[in-house]
Amino acid sequence: MEKEILDELMEKIESKQFSAGTKLPSENELANRYGVTRMTARAALSKLEERGYIYSKQGKGRFLKEESMQIQLHLTGKVSFTEKMEQAGYDLETRLISCEKVGFEEKVYKLLNCEPIDHVYKVSRIRIIDGQPMAIHNSFVSEKMFPDIEKERADISSMFAYYRKHGHTEFASSKTMLGISFPTSKEQQLLHCQSMVPLIIVENDCINAATGEVLEHTRILYRSDKFKYDITM
Repeated sequence: MEKEILDELMEKIESKQFSAGTKLPSENELANRYGVTRMTARAALSKLEERGYIYSKQGKGRFLKEESMQIQLHLTGKVSFTEKMEQAGYDLETRLISCEKVGFEEKVYKLLNCEPIDHVYKVSRIRIIDGQPMAIHNSFVSEKMFPDIEKERADISSMFAYYRKHGHTEFASSKTMLGISFPTSKEQQLLHCQSMVPLIIVENDCINAATGEVLEHTRILYRSDKFKYDITM
């Protein structure tokens, strides 16, 4: 019965039968309507809250959140994320989370043409758009390609700007792979989301278009409720 309650409430939300700020039926009302215990009704409402659709006000009930801002994003590697957001008129802030050596990961090392003895760095940045944290960008780059990355890491915000600084000016991307996961506790804190908000994982490689060298392997975590994806080639 919990699933039935959840499905009905989701259908009403998606069909706009509830508007932002609408108070949802109480646990007692749902329990009476479906002939279930309050615990079952509460579990259904908790699932909606975990998915980010509703919020609670102590002593007042649960209410539908305003519809999330959704940004159309073209999944191409020829233009940086920073440039895409600036061209679309969004206020983008990028904060460096970390730039640190990572352990051996066969797939990443192979893509970057590295041996197990080489050093690979993961540059992680949080993307904040119009004041809201939206994505975590993880860029894997080799020290062999960028020997000064450890001492330059504090100044990295845009990877494309960093590459241009080192003489790479034209970019292409490999085939893009999409996946899905749920955020870890650290990712929940960074993205201000709850555990049941899915993250879209976008993986590809940024390539120097002139030489064919792989500059980075990219693994980006996007809040699925904040973006619409344009995958037209």
